[in-house]
Amino acid sequence: MAFISMQGISLAFIGVRLLDEVNLTIERGEKVGLVGRNGAGKSTLLRLIEGSVKPDSGIVALQKGAYSAYLSQEVPQELPGTVFDVVASGSREYVDLTAGNPSQSARLPQAGTPPLHDNVDTAEGWHKRDQVSRSLSQLGLDADRTFTSLSAGLKRQVLLKRALLGEPDILLFDEPTNHMDIDSIKALEQMVARYTGALIFVTHDRMFLQKIATRIVEIDRGRLFDQTCDYETFLARRSADREAEETQNALFDKKLKQEEQWIRRGVEARRTRNEGRVRDLKKMREMRGSRRDQLGTVKMEAQEAERSGTLVAKAVDMGFGYGNAEVISNFSTMILKGDRIGMLGPNGSGKTTLLRLLLGMLSPTTGTIRLGANLKISYSDQLLEQLDENKTVIENVGDGNDTVTVNGKSRHIIGYLQDFLFSPDQARSLVSVLSGGERKRVMLARLFTRPSNLLVLDEPTNDLDIETIDLLEGLLMSYTGTILLVSHDRAFINNIVTSTIVFEGDSVVKEYVGGYDDWLRQRPAQAKPSKDSASKQSAPPAQAPKAKLKLKFSEQKELGALPQTIERLEREQHELFQAAGDPGHYKQDRGDIVATNDRLEEMKRLLVEAYARWEELEQLNLDAESNKPSR
Repeated sequence: MAFISMQGISLAFIGVRLLDEVNLTIERGEKVGLVGRNGAGKSTLLRLIEGSVKPDSGIVALQKGAYSAYLSQEVPQELPGTVFDVVASGSREYVDLTAGNPSQSARLPQAGTPPLHDNVDTAEGWHKRDQVSRSLSQLGLDADRTFTSLSAGLKRQVLLKRALLGEPDILLFDEPTNHMDIDSIKALEQMVARYTGALIFVTHDRMFLQKIATRIVEIDRGRLFDQTCDYETFLARRSADREAEETQNALFDKKLKQEEQWIRRGVEARRTRNEGRVRDLKKMREMRGSRRDQLGTVKMEAQEAERSGTLVAKAVDMGFGYGNAEVISNFSTMILKGDRIGMLGPNGSGKTTLLRLLLGMLSPTTGTIRLGANLKISYSDQLLEQLDENKTVIENVGDGNDTVTVNGKSRHIIGYLQDFLFSPDQARSLVSVLSGGERKRVMLARLFTRPSNLLVLDEPTNDLDIETIDLLEGLLMSYTGTILLVSHDRAFINNIVTSTIVFEGDSVVKEYVGGYDDWLRQRPAQAKPSKDSASKQSAPPAQAPKAKLKLKFSEQKELGALPQTIERLEREQHELFQAAGDPGHYKQDRGDIVATNDRLEEMKRLLVEAYARWEELEQLNLDAESNKPSR
């Protein structure tokens, strides 16, 4: 018998068939990545295996004695008990005791469950205490701390420790990397790579999916597209499959049209008495009526405000701390219009603090921060706190208006929300009943109605399906304003940003050119100092050269010309932005498109260099003026 067997499974939800007589078998050792659009049924399939959801028809069977653990997508906010209680509730002894009968699925304790310490004592499970304590020491957490006091990232890790405590034969993970920082994600990758049971997981993290999955199963319109391969190979196979489907449907529709024309001639059809052909036409009509066409895609368009100044923000030797805890020290950066800046670092390292400093919401304790002119900021927070769960989608996006304006065009709110795949009924639903991915789409729909030239996005990919992430990437790449982006999605960072600010520990923050992979290549090696370097450190420092007393003639000439140079570069950059924003731009030859994009990147580089040189010469000029002898 297969480790997990699902035969003839059908399940409908509010009239929509999520699964339509599907079959799926999974063997021990397989690592299966579930993919599909938001609402396709990925989480439902996990719950069918876990046992909390029953199919309308069909059979779900696990190998006898197999024990499963389920990590849900949502992080519970009001789970009672201490951290110790929550982790230890994953032990098989505890689950069996609190359920009142043998259970094969680990589930979270519910409100009102007796304290775990009593349960473990009664169930003679104190041998688990050491195992729980070791797990918590790895996280650096106090076992007696209440679960509700933890951040979302730490809650996620505690629930992961809980799922693993019972040494399950089957792991069911729904978006396991949500709220986790990159170090935690990499540790999770190492753990599941060693895992020998059956792993079935849902994730939007394409790098995690590529590294872990040995098999990809896509849920698409109630059917399964099942491929034993890695994710990149799966994408190529799916593309070929969809092209073949479109060709087949086009041929079918053409034949159906011909038969409909034939039957409408009536007299000829009766004269030939071709009853078989009439019956075939009826079957074709039924087939066309039951066919579920490919789902539409989200249509996103950001509403851009008038351009900001070239300088967005400039920090010089900036530092900040809370009490005696220093978060950021001696950090300098210059952010120019059109930059796309990513931020990486562990949870709690200070990324949100740095965002608030760069936006002028906090003042640095040391150093300076200067903001540019005419900044129009749109902000998407990680926990979607800007959404009111007690209001409808329409009320959250339209603020009580029936229309929204996007780039100067007025649109009815219902039509606008259909671009984000919300039906009219869903648009009138309360946000509280939506899934995580649907809430994120509401947040994006709301965000893009606000005019901006500076987008600030905190974990924008959480809960989104991979296709929508791809579309969001395309939108951000064409956005002509500036982007500040916090994300633990390594592929997203790689594809979007032009530079990355990294929190490297001990309040050290550094900026690197490029994305996540570029940072890995550029970061300094953590090597021990050699004897030579130690001897150099003990040598007396060389004296710094004396500052020049005056600028050379060529430098004075260069300083005078720099404002005109910067103005010319800005003008060309603006013209290139306008050309790239013209829909006809992408109808050109690929070489012309690439040349325009390359020139845009060159413009950014030249502007950075020009501003840096201007600042350098200005400082030299000031030093020379201050060193002039007084009369």
